Amino acid sequence: MLKPSTLAMILAGSRVDKLNVLTYYRPKSAVPFGGFARVIDFPLSNLLHSGIEQIAILSQYRSYSLINHIGTGAAWDMIGRYRGISILPPSKNNGDNLYQTDWYRGTADAVYKNLDFVRYHKPEEILILSGDHIYKMDYQDMIDYHHQKDADMTIGFVQVAQDKAHRFGIADLDNEDGNLGGRVKAYWEKPETPEANWASLTVLLFKPEILYKALHENQVSNSFEFGRDIIPQLMGQGKKIYGYKYKGYWGYTGTIEEYWQANMDLLGDKPPINMEAWGLRTNMDHRGIRDAQPALLYEDAVVRNSLVYDGCVVEGTVKNSVLFPGVHVGKGTVVENSVLFFNNHIGANCRLNKVIADVDSVFGQGVIIGPESGVDAKKITVIGWNSSVPDGVRIGEGATIYPNIHIEQWPDEVKPGEVLK
Repeated sequence: MLKPSTLAMILAGSRVDKLNVLTYYRPKSAVPFGGFARVIDFPLSNLLHSGIEQIAILSQYRSYSLINHIGTGAAWDMIGRYRGISILPPSKNNGDNLYQTDWYRGTADAVYKNLDFVRYHKPEEILILSGDHIYKMDYQDMIDYHHQKDADMTIGFVQVAQDKAHRFGIADLDNEDGNLGGRVKAYWEKPETPEANWASLTVLLFKPEILYKALHENQVSNSFEFGRDIIPQLMGQGKKIYGYKYKGYWGYTGTIEEYWQANMDLLGDKPPINMEAWGLRTNMDHRGIRDAQPALLYEDAVVRNSLVYDGCVVEGTVKNSVLFPGVHVGKGTVVENSVLFFNNHIGANCRLNKVIADVDSVFGQGVIIGPESGVDAKKITVIGWNSSVPDGVRIGEGATIYPNIHIEQWPDEVKPGEVLK
């Protein structure tokens, strides 16, 4: 057996403020998705199907849920002589002045602080990925293109709408290789007025020595990010930087609205996201998913255009929604356009319209969240985990409920857009 040539490093440690209370107790990469999985399952499954078997996960924000989910790596077949997943949290400064602070100061700094780990593996190329995007990609195609062009660095890009381009790292690519890719002529990190619309996937492939040198040089900077610092730095040095054009579905999930929409993209006759066809893997032992009994639908239950996972009990009506294991929908209750995480219990005669509810929350009888049934809600209501909503409470659309709000803390009504802490 030959030792693998590619080392993958997943940037998975950040919290995203725009994901609101969903990242209050977990990094974005560990947010549940699609009825049974986690967001990080997508890059991990891509690596599995791409034959890349040495993986490091860089995490520093509330890592427990991520560590618990990854386990031994067996869910992604990452156990073997040359296969494995290592989780690399920040470590204490040992006093040799190599590191100026104990915490990762940015994406590039996180990799820099683990260069001993990287060098130990002697990779022929280093693949750096974001751990919080929804997509299906064979990284070997990009690696082949990287070798074909003898590139110092290759970046994965996807075309986005021009009015959205200011949110991303944007490149101007030449047409050297048509639909496959091209030389990066210019790069801007989140420009106010974008001059192009090829957005970075945060899929970065490096020749090792190019990356090592760039990371060392960057340590004199006050910023430590790949998009903001390393890419412009290498561009200014005239390095051979190519863009690989990705054409498939890409869910950025950087906001509550994008996260909700990505879950809705699992529904319908021809959903843009097909987790079975994509070969998505997850840790079925996490939260006992594999041991959940089959979903139970009562005689009067109605389920339309929804994903209802094992362990759910439905007595009422579920439409256009995603239900994780352990969700109970009471009699006379209508849940629509919603995403309900593990072990939510919805009492009788409730109405939830366009709601994201985190794990282990309990809704009493007659709770109303969002507009009337069948009305198109414009804003998403987010319920933090382990909340206890009393009987008869009304919560307006677009409201935010922080975690661990218990019975005695609730008013009779939470107005639209209001935040309850």
